Amino acid sequence: MTEKVRVKVEDRMLVLTNLDKVLYPGTGFTKAEVIDYYTRISPVLLPHLRGRPLTVKRYPNGADAAFFFEKNAPDHTPDWVRTVTLPAPGSTKNREEIEFAVVEDLPTLVYYANLAALEIHVPMWRVAKDGEPQPPDTLVFDLDPGAPATIVDCCRVAVLLRRALADDGLESHPKTSGNKGMQLYVPWDRGPGTSDYAKALARRMQEEHPFVTSVMARKERPGKVFIDWSQNNPAKTTVAPYSLRANPLPTVSTPLRWEEVEACENPEQLVFTSSDVLKRVAEHGDLFVPLGA
Repeated sequence: MTEKVRVKVEDRMLVLTNLDKVLYPGTGFTKAEVIDYYTRISPVLLPHLRGRPLTVKRYPNGADAAFFFEKNAPDHTPDWVRTVTLPAPGSTKNREEIEFAVVEDLPTLVYYANLAALEIHVPMWRVAKDGEPQPPDTLVFDLDPGAPATIVDCCRVAVLLRRALADDGLESHPKTSGNKGMQLYVPWDRGPGTSDYAKALARRMQEEHPFVTSVMARKERPGKVFIDWSQNNPAKTTVAPYSLRANPLPTVSTPLRWEEVEACENPEQLVFTSSDVLKRVAEHGDLFVPLGA
């Protein structure tokens, strides 16, 4: 029998299930601990989710088992969860439209955590109050190291990108992916041209630095850092700041200080678990504040 617990989250009643279920077998981290993490991190996480159509990766049997992406809000989604219906060009299920959830409050976040939605992914644009898609407000570079390169090499490329962006009057904010790489986020108010700009800069980095590639082909990537500029396609999403990742440890996509990026000499320096991130936020606040407005 499925264990059920009724709880009040702010002004909503939720039914939570299987709270003792281990979702990270390597550490014994349970669904209750996943929900606790997302509840405690919500003050800094929610500003980065508001207005952004949600895609989640759900792991009903734990981080080491099968998962599925979910864009469409589940049929049993409570009526108080905000949803927006948007075109779905190229949908793998041949749907013309998808009804996306938008995480705007703690009850919605807890609802999804209870679905074992370990990973939260969102696009670089938001919808208006009426559900109309807005131009991108963020540009992202996804830095992926090809072995034997590591996140240490990604840090080196991030510093180069930071300088190039600053020359163009743009500030940048680094975070770990929570896996082996990292991302660089750039607040953007220059209209819909994020993809073209990111592609041009990635190609320039490739021309200037032999340890960089802007080409997705696997054969081009060993020993190099791949600058994935394509995440700026409006149809794509990137893991949200402060989202858990499905790894042996409950690692988190963690905002960084530039001093940490510049000083990184070992990949282990930039591995942060849920408890680490809660301590970091208590000490530093939200390092991504300019991106959560």
